[in-house]
Amino acid sequence: MDEIKELVSKGQKSLDDGDFNAALGYFEQALLLNQDDPDLWNHKGVALRSLGRYEESMECFNKSLEIDPRDKHAS
Repeated sequence: MDEIKELVSKGQKSLDDGDFNAALGYFEQALLLNQDDPDLWNHKGVALRSLGRYEESMECFNKSLEIDPRDKHAS
């Protein structure tokens, strides 16, 4: 679980730095470790949206909502 937190942390920092491709890579690695975490799908969606890949980002946000319909963070 710590590995996922570390990947998310690196992904968040990459987002903050404007390196959206790197952020996407970190979030995709985290998702390989846990496909059932709605937060990870949200993070990936944000990275994709930042890259202008809106259709893919919506798929991620929808996946997040499928996992947790009460997810208040889904955009």
